[in-house]
Amino acid sequence: MQPDVDTLTTLFEGAPRFVQVLASEATTVDSWDELFDRAEQVALWMSEAEQVELLNSHPRIGALPGSVSALSFREQGYERDPGTSELQERLDRLNDDYEKHHGFRFVIFVNGRLRSEIADLMPEHIRRPTSEERERGLLDVVAIARSRHERMREDAVT
Repeated sequence: MQPDVDTLTTLFEGAPRFVQVLASEATTVDSWDELFDRAEQVALWMSEAEQVELLNSHPRIGALPGSVSALSFREQGYERDPGTSELQERLDRLNDDYEKHHGFRFVIFVNGRLRSEIADLMPEHIRRPTSEERERGLLDVVAIARSRHERMREDAVT
C-alpha cells in the first residue's frame, strides 16, 4: 500500500516530518487500518519537537472559520452552530491557557460535539500532566485522521 503524500497531508493537517515518516512506513502495511495503527506508534516514538509539530499542525478549537481546513470546519460544526462572541472569547482564553501550560496546541477528537461542549472539557485538560496530555492529543490526532479517511471514503461512494 502506498498512499500519496497529499492524502496524508490532508488527513493529518500537514505536519511535514510526521507525514514524511508515515509515508515511508506505509510501504510496510497492507491496509489503511494498519497504517493508522502504525501512525499511532510513529506519533508516540517521535521526538518531542516532532510531536509538538504534529499537534500544532491542527487548528485551535474555535479558530476563525476562514483559517481552518474544510475538514476541520466541518468537524468543529461551524455550519451547525456559528457560536457567539462570548464562546469565541472563552475558547481563545482556554486555548491560550492550555498552550502556556503545556507548550502545544489543544487537540481533541471532536466527533460531532459542539465547541461549547469542548470548551467545558478544556479546564480539566489544562490541569492534567503535560506528558499525559501530549500522548492523549497525539492519539486523538490519529483518531481524527481515521475519521476523516472514513468520511472521505463515504463521500467518494455517494
